[in-house]
Amino acid sequence: MTDAPLHRLYRHYSELPYSLRVLYTGALLVLGLGFAFAALYLYHNYAGRAGGNPYLVSYKDIMVAYAGTGTGSRLESALRGPMSTMLPADQADVLVNWARAGADQAKYESEIKPILDQRCMMCHDGSNPHIPSLNGYDNLKKVTEQDTGTNTFTLVRVSHIHLFGLTFIFFIMGTMYSHAYVRPIWFKCTIIALPFLAVIMDVFSWYLTKVYRPFAVMVLFSGGLFGLCFAIMWVTTLYQLWFSKPPQAVLERGGGDLYNVG
Repeated sequence: MTDAPLHRLYRHYSELPYSLRVLYTGALLVLGLGFAFAALYLYHNYAGRAGGNPYLVSYKDIMVAYAGTGTGSRLESALRGPMSTMLPADQADVLVNWARAGADQAKYESEIKPILDQRCMMCHDGSNPHIPSLNGYDNLKKVTEQDTGTNTFTLVRVSHIHLFGLTFIFFIMGTMYSHAYVRPIWFKCTIIALPFLAVIMDVFSWYLTKVYRPFAVMVLFSGGLFGLCFAIMWVTTLYQLWFSKPPQAVLERGGGDLYNVG
């Protein structure tokens, strides 16, 4: 398998026109930047979600994000997790204790609303449909209910975006990586195929985690798997595009424009 002959349709990067290699390079740079920003967003969104280390994404953080705490309210989960740095601990305790005591409406105007107006309304005034509105008692009451994690219809909305978006990304990455000279061939094919399997696993694990919380491990595993495959394809493609010599098998076959700039 390691000495498998070149397929008649295979073209190494050195055999491609410079215009196509420049196109691949531009796509690689932009996709790499986009993937880095996506990783930063996920890190910010999940790190410390369960109230642990705010600088580390853990199994419990993923579990709380998709299945909820199972005990406290959505408000408490946010204040003890991702929103813990947004207001002083004493004010957070006032909100948490009020929610635990049943979210009494009489105390809302005198004790709760002033804190929300000072600390929360700039983002949670209801103008952004993707952020819970805390404007008014009725809206706040909704987030004092038991935390069950991301609701199913939100997962459905994110699922089709996730599936379509990552399929396009890995189709482009796989197409560019297919020109790489990698042996054994089964390893190359595996790196191309695994991200698609990982994306399916990732999406289904969200729903499975809501049913059985330990499936949060599957979320971490699948995310790490397509991240690893992306990194292998990105580095290999960029390196062989410009920094490595053509493989001997390609040189023996001849052709290409590597040494024919004109």
